[in-house]
Amino acid sequence: MMYLLLIIGFFLLIKGADYFVEGSSAIAKLLKVPSVVIGLTIVAMGTSAPEAAVSITAGLAGSNDLALSNVIGSNLFNLVLIVGVCALIRPFVVDKGIMKRDFPLAVLSSIILLFFIRDNYLSRIEGLILLCIMIAYLIVTVTSAIRNPVASEAQDRYLPMHTSLIYIGLGLAAIIFGGNLVVDNASRIAASFGLSETLIGLTIVAIGTSLPELVTSVTASRKGESGLALGNVVGSNLFNILFILGLSSTVHPISAEPVALTDILILIILTSVVFILAQSQILWDKGFLT
Repeated sequence: MMYLLLIIGFFLLIKGADYFVEGSSAIAKLLKVPSVVIGLTIVAMGTSAPEAAVSITAGLAGSNDLALSNVIGSNLFNLVLIVGVCALIRPFVVDKGIMKRDFPLAVLSSIILLFFIRDNYLSRIEGLILLCIMIAYLIVTVTSAIRNPVASEAQDRYLPMHTSLIYIGLGLAAIIFGGNLVVDNASRIAASFGLSETLIGLTIVAIGTSLPELVTSVTASRKGESGLALGNVVGSNLFNILFILGLSSTVHPISAEPVALTDILILIILTSVVFILAQSQILWDKGFLT
């Protein structure tokens, strides 16, 4: 039964991501908003729902010291695996807006987190600061999208708005439910083979909560929506740090192990490396590098 539920979970993930990307892309076209902006906002928040559920629930229970490792692990997974897999499927068309605003903020938010956690503690005040940064970021992103609508092709065919919203709702529900099925049953299968709970938590559960980002970004890349795929990764990483950790630590201060400083430093380095690689691609396209 565990194996059957695992297969069902993967099926829901794949089909849910398909509908979610389809609906999100349609709304982007209807509103004349770049797909990358949809990826940075709606898609990023939706695919980060599992991490949010885990961390915020832990915060309400007063045991959210796991929230930090959950977020850091998810962000590392997004950068290393998701960006790599999507780039192999279809090279990214790097959006200049991401490079000017969103990617630098992703690096800066990790640096701010490192500064806040230097005393192995994330307080309520620091959590509120992270939330305020997130709110300001969303306001700037949405305002910029409204002020700079993209031109649509006359031959483009759109899904109606209500259909697009249904696609997004059903797709997101399938992604979250499918992700839970995959994590729960993969954990049971691993436990049946005698693996420790710690190992299961560090591998299957950590990767499992990032499955929505992986499946959604890969699906977007296959559909040629590379802007949405990259926006999903950058937006999810921002959402994880600014909103999830911000809200979790506001609900209940987060204590961290000293090793968390090293993990955050690795996250900063990897985010910077991906940013530099993406920036180099823009320079190549402009002919600045020969």
